Amino acid sequence: MPAVYEVGKQYPEPEYAGRPLPMSQHETSPTVLRRASNHRRNNPCCFCWCCCCSCSWNEDRERAWRASRDTKLEPIPNCEACAKPTTEEVKGWSQSFDKLMKNPAGRNVFREFLRTEYSEENMLFWLACEELKSECNKHAIDEKARMIYEDYISILSPKEVSLDSRVREGINRKMQEPSSHTFDDAQLQIYTLMHRDSYPRFLNSAVYKALLQSVSRSSSES
Repeated sequence: MPAVYEVGKQYPEPEYAGRPLPMSQHETSPTVLRRASNHRRNNPCCFCWCCCCSCSWNEDRERAWRASRDTKLEPIPNCEACAKPTTEEVKGWSQSFDKLMKNPAGRNVFREFLRTEYSEENMLFWLACEELKSECNKHAIDEKARMIYEDYISILSPKEVSLDSRVREGINRKMQEPSSHTFDDAQLQIYTLMHRDSYPRFLNSAVYKALLQSVSRSSSES
């Protein structure tokens, strides 16, 4: 005989004891997590000076990129061509931010660190400004200035850099007639931000310490 329910009276929800909830496609079982953890522990880190090798360091970077596709980050562009730095050069990076930024290998390493902090756009913007300042062709200047504005200045860009209102207003005025120095004030502000904010953490990071140990070991073996 079907159950009869009185109007206005509350009844408890039916329970289904012992029935496990299905695991969603976004959840991972403890077993899988343990396997992944063991794989990472057994996969030693190395340091490379190109973006095309298949070592574990680059594999970790590729996984990080895939995980960041839903964030504001974009795929990392090609690294700057550079030779492996000497022990003296790597040690010099801790003495001066200027030394780090003037060294192509230093910029590459610092970019990798900024990427882990989701602020790689600061370095990309700085590099784009350096490229613009070396341009002499008026048409190329106009085009590159427009691209820099759309990529790093526009509030609609996922790679927008953090600038104060005074600098932004100045850029908006200068964009009416772009020049190779349109973004000089903004470039200096981002350079100062990286120096004061990111650089101290970089020197204490595992990235820098591992590199320092690597070049020191290579130097002692040679």
